[in-house]
Amino acid sequence: MSGLKNSPFGKRLRGGDEDSPRKNRGRFTPAFGVASGSTPSLDSRPTTSEGATPESPERGAHRDYGDRFVPTRDAGDMRTSYHLMDGATPSTPSKNRMIPTESDALKEQANAIFNSILHTEVTPSSPQRSRSPVRQPTASTSTLPSTPTRQRLFAFNSPSRSNPTTPSRRLDVPTDEAYSMSPVRAESRYLLESPRRQLRSVCKTPYRVLDAPELADDFYLNLVDWSSTNVLGVGLGACVYLWTAHTAQVSKLCDLGDVQDTISSVSWVQKGTSLAIGTLSGRLYIYDASTLQLTRTYDRAHSQRIGALSWNSHILSSGSRDRMVHHRDVREPNPRPFKKCQGHKQEVCGLRWSGDGGPQGATLASGGNDNKVCIWDLRGSKRPGGLGTPGRTGNIPSSSSATGDDGDAPLWKFHEHTAAVKALAWDPHVTGILATGGGTADKHIRFWNVQNGTMLNELDTGSQVCNLTWSLTSHEIVSTHGFSSTTAQNQICIWKYPSLDMVASLTGHTHRVLYLAMSPDGETIVTGAGDETLRFWNAFPKKDNHEARRESVLDYGKLIR
Repeated sequence: MSGLKNSPFGKRLRGGDEDSPRKNRGRFTPAFGVASGSTPSLDSRPTTSEGATPESPERGAHRDYGDRFVPTRDAGDMRTSYHLMDGATPSTPSKNRMIPTESDALKEQANAIFNSILHTEVTPSSPQRSRSPVRQPTASTSTLPSTPTRQRLFAFNSPSRSNPTTPSRRLDVPTDEAYSMSPVRAESRYLLESPRRQLRSVCKTPYRVLDAPELADDFYLNLVDWSSTNVLGVGLGACVYLWTAHTAQVSKLCDLGDVQDTISSVSWVQKGTSLAIGTLSGRLYIYDASTLQLTRTYDRAHSQRIGALSWNSHILSSGSRDRMVHHRDVREPNPRPFKKCQGHKQEVCGLRWSGDGGPQGATLASGGNDNKVCIWDLRGSKRPGGLGTPGRTGNIPSSSSATGDDGDAPLWKFHEHTAAVKALAWDPHVTGILATGGGTADKHIRFWNVQNGTMLNELDTGSQVCNLTWSLTSHEIVSTHGFSSTTAQNQICIWKYPSLDMVASLTGHTHRVLYLAMSPDGETIVTGAGDETLRFWNAFPKKDNHEARRESVLDYGKLIR
């Protein structure tokens, strides 16, 4: 062998290897991405051209590698990597929000608990577990940023032996995690074993379905209303029918076929049996439902169709396509309104008085096809100066043309909606809170404080808002929907206020749910749609009567012996 090494052939062979080391290694480089004479790196950082040069200071550094298939959590910042993974997924825009066709509040609660447990397991709190070892900065790593730029949960490096993570006396504690039989940490067990709030279950199917032939599929009409005497009034074509809830008896109230007219709106008085009926030709009728007799007729109430009606005790307000709001006292035989209000530039499609017809219910909300919401006060109250948010509210300046017969200026005027506002509802639990819903181009439910003219909150529902009504037994609000940009359409949603969490989503209608009314006890809602059906839902629990049964402290008669 020594003769071969010292031979001319051996010298040429050794000289060729020393002169061209890169030529012999080059044919294997593309397969693995590393030089054949170097140890492959297990670090997941991408290899750059600067790091592959011979001048790199890390080439001669000693690296301690562990088992490449067993990840260790000590070499990486788990908490930072976990949050980097959460931030990598883009958040869904609110306008593309998906509304579930079947609400599952239990599933949402379970998902929230799972996320909490996952956060606890992946990123435990610092006091409960020892801090991960920190590698001393070197010349090559001192300039690197502290926050990792790669989204990696596990690092395949061996832990440092100079800083052990396990305390010397840790296993002396009987309650240590090392002796636990549970696959999760103590914090996660606490979350799983802690009592959870009982969610209210809502029946997803209607308990009664009635046929409603000729129920118009028109967004601007209001053809269903439920009276305080538990009678449902429905306008079908040229007729108005009454359905008594406790007997399920149906009676025909009127038929306008002989005058070639069609019903466009119906509205019950808050307390009593009077029913107001508006027509497409602008006529206004008032009937006594107990006797089925006509009590008032206004042949020229408006010049165009009357799409919205609302009562305030004996005051009847009507909104029309002629952009006017008229107020009439039904006790007077005079057919002319005692006040006219004009605050919209297009059709008035929503009207709602606050309160239940008492002395405090002097505030009227009107919504129009011009995307505006007007707040009126017939007592002549003026908006205090300096209140309101610029860009959200506005005030029509008073002038000679805005007083007298033309009506007063609105107290507030909201401009946030971008579509027709038909859905209006006053909060019965908090004074001065108004909920409004926009049409197809808006899809928002907005909440206003009419005392100072500010918007409190808004909710993107993802679909056309057709109607709104508040629950009488709980602080929740019901919304009915139509055209949608998502997969869910024609649904009835129940929202918790003020958190605006969805309680339930009810489906069953095949057309837009344009009509909504609530029973006088506040437990049942009825919805009507263009599919010519009326569906009754048990949406809310019974009213709690504990307050009525509670004995009053001021009842001194019970203290007398």
